[in-house]
Amino acid sequence: MNFLDQEIAPLGMGCWPIGGAMFTGDQPLGYANSDDAESIRTIHAALDAGITLFDTAAAYGAGHAERLLARALKDRPDAMLVTKIGITIDETSKQLSFEDAEPETVLPAIDACLSRLQRDRIDLMLLHQNGLAVDRAEAVFDEMEKARAAGKIRSYGWSTDFAENASALAKRKHFTAVQHAMNVLVDAPNIQEVADRHDLTALIRSPLAMGLLSGKYGKNDAVSADDIRATDNLMIRYFEGAKANPAFLTQLEKVRELLMSDGRSLVQGAICWLWAKSGRNVPIPGARTVEQITGIAGALAFGPLPDPVMAEIEQLIERDQIDTNAEGER
Repeated sequence: MNFLDQEIAPLGMGCWPIGGAMFTGDQPLGYANSDDAESIRTIHAALDAGITLFDTAAAYGAGHAERLLARALKDRPDAMLVTKIGITIDETSKQLSFEDAEPETVLPAIDACLSRLQRDRIDLMLLHQNGLAVDRAEAVFDEMEKARAAGKIRSYGWSTDFAENASALAKRKHFTAVQHAMNVLVDAPNIQEVADRHDLTALIRSPLAMGLLSGKYGKNDAVSADDIRATDNLMIRYFEGAKANPAFLTQLEKVRELLMSDGRSLVQGAICWLWAKSGRNVPIPGARTVEQITGIAGALAFGPLPDPVMAEIEQLIERDQIDTNAEGER
């Protein structure tokens, strides 16, 4: 697909898992078990598989994911970088603060991202405050436009699950993308309609339901206590009590075989479902190992799920929808 006048695969790599530890107070906000050497190998494996879009944020590992990308992509200026600002970070303590999204912080935050990523320009800069009031967001995007005019970023967008947020900002010429949560278990028709109406690329986060759609978590499998999925700090409770949400597991079992049609793995089927929903969708599944990203990238060989399979899935599944009254996800 073409994005920002550049041909890319319709699949990116999400870098939240490789960021490692980060906290708000004592509450963990990162994924457990990240390893820097393996993370760099994973980024290289993504490139080898044809993935050239990498989604990160200043917040991921309190700057650490951006620094890892800089190391891994130092010889790949063609790689497309998406990052996010709007959450204050302390790289030493790994603490995040969600209180600061003032206009005067925008340009310094962009400069800090450029420094960590070791780039002269960032392809796409996203606002990382999901539920920020539109009037406050307008002021943030005024500053992003200044950064774009100065050549520091190519374009901008919003990581938000609120359709009215994306719609309000989409009139801006260089507002090119919305990032939102969506997967076969949790649909997002309202914000998908906004993307269609305003010709926006939809970067899909949580396309694998934070790992639940990998199939590796049964009802008795628990995640580590220092993993974000073991907390209650999530908009969508894919995991409860550090274990897979049984309601989601029930829905998954109804459509597991359909997702795996034509030889797809479960993960690949979940990605192919998103492509069938819209040609604008670019899933950005998180990965922290070579095995994970290689398996995910295998979806590129299959393409969208066939229409009859999609129709059968819709008949069988009873899913939640992300609506405009959703709670803001940090």
